[in-house]
Amino acid sequence: MNLIVGFAPFILFTLLSRLSADLALWIAFAAAFVVTIRDFVESPTLRLLDIGSLALFALLALVRGFLDPNLSLAAVRFIAALSLFLLLAAPLVLKRPFSVDYARLDPKEADWPPALFLKVNYLVSGVWVAAFAVMAIADGAVTFAPELPLYASIAVSVVALAAAITFTLRYPTLVAKRAKG
Repeated sequence: MNLIVGFAPFILFTLLSRLSADLALWIAFAAAFVVTIRDFVESPTLRLLDIGSLALFALLALVRGFLDPNLSLAAVRFIAALSLFLLLAAPLVLKRPFSVDYARLDPKEADWPPALFLKVNYLVSGVWVAAFAVMAIADGAVTFAPELPLYASIAVSVVALAAAITFTLRYPTLVAKRAKG
């Protein structure tokens, strides 16, 4: 569940972006700030997703709000999805799944055999990276082909996020049941 909380800023941004890009960016930034501070107080370390979301949404909110107010919603969504894809894919390529930092906070998962723990975290991280790749492609298509409907990109994002959240909540529990039985 800690991992899902780490994605709260992007989830809020995705859900609110259709109402107002500026509102969505500032709320995502505020959520990222709260999540980062909460996590830092619990364990004085900064997790990649937390600090990456904080920096990303701060920069996007400032750019859209002060430097380029005409930056389209599709472009903002594309930049956010692509940035998170790159941010989360890099550690996976370097054989350090980003989800490990969150999984270690769960006492049930922290006690798993190391090979199983890593396997689960590779899969969970891979699912999130794939979800952001799909979202970046959908948002990029709308950004570079404005005749495509934005709502289709938003629908793709919601489905990708729902799939990643569902997998993250169910897969480790399934693995834990199999490991016990």
